[in-house]
Amino acid sequence: MGRMTGGDPSLLRRINSAVVLHALRGTECATLTEITRVTGLSRPTVEGVVEGQIEAGLVVEVAAEEGAARRQGRPARRFRFRAEAGYLLGLEIGSHRVSAVLSDLDGRILGTSQKPVLASAPADERLERLRATVADLLRRTGVSRQAVRAVGVGSPGIVEADGTVRLGTALPEWTGLELGERLRRSFRCPVLVENDANTAAVAEHWKGAAAGSDDVVYVMAGLSPGAGSLIGGRLHRGFGGAAGEIGALHLLGRGETPETLLSTNGEPLHPLDEQAVAAVFADARDGDAQAQAALDRFVRRLVHDVAALVLALDPEVVVIGGWAAGLDGVLEPLREELARYCLRTPRVALSVLGEAAVATGALRLALDHVEEQLFAVETTVTARR
Repeated sequence: MGRMTGGDPSLLRRINSAVVLHALRGTECATLTEITRVTGLSRPTVEGVVEGQIEAGLVVEVAAEEGAARRQGRPARRFRFRAEAGYLLGLEIGSHRVSAVLSDLDGRILGTSQKPVLASAPADERLERLRATVADLLRRTGVSRQAVRAVGVGSPGIVEADGTVRLGTALPEWTGLELGERLRRSFRCPVLVENDANTAAVAEHWKGAAAGSDDVVYVMAGLSPGAGSLIGGRLHRGFGGAAGEIGALHLLGRGETPETLLSTNGEPLHPLDEQAVAAVFADARDGDAQAQAALDRFVRRLVHDVAALVLALDPEVVVIGGWAAGLDGVLEPLREELARYCLRTPRVALSVLGEAAVATGALRLALDHVEEQLFAVETTVTARR
């Protein structure tokens, strides 16, 4: 890269453009005078940037009747940011379903779609199911594939920066899968792949139970639990992307696996058998003693896993998602046990977004990427460094 200095005209134009776009995006519409006042730039500079962004399709002039009421004489020209100038996709790849959510450049959700998929489905079949889900969503919303500016993807496993799944035991043929490269063939735009618990953490921070908190742990609680965390408002992946893999704690001598703890007949549950898990939960609610004992063992293990993260990260809030989010009375045992183990007990909350968390967080990945391109004023929550 060439050296950039304070007098670099291309850098200055980039900064001016970002500042003006940021100001327009933050309001319904504005005049040149209003933009000048908010940004502190000169009127000729603002006018030049606005005209350039009109040519680029990111800004449009608002008709007089759409803006302020007409006054005597010629009304001031008003402009707005064109959120419809592009679209973003957030995708979830799960064991039993694939999901997609579509938004405009403001992050306003325009539609969702999901399709079931077998837990045993090979990688090619799962990806083809995902493509069909996206095609269905774009068709229903009338958005062309060419109008999509970025795609975020939430996937199980340890994900490298280029979107390769370094380790993924939850899905068949997932370890070593060049997921980012495979999906980029389907889209003519950037595709950003992230671990599913990480995207869920981002989603809860964006518009869920952790909104307003910058130190967050999200626990995707199930038979193969995982966690995502934000430290100081930024997603924490760890050096190799393996931060939060609490499902491996039993390998450190912590005892039996979750699928063994939740068993009522001595036979471990299959890690992907959600129906068997749901049956244990239902039996416990109906008063079955064996199921209740299994559930108690599972919750105690969950508390220990969460406590390990809380002691290491000292989050303000812990959000519980995944299957455990549907457990009756899971919060109080968690609070009590965390108070016993931890030096400072965080706030504990159930996920607000539920099953939509992973796809919503993946959408935020795409939105952050586009915001970096358009505004480049602040570092984003999800940007890789």
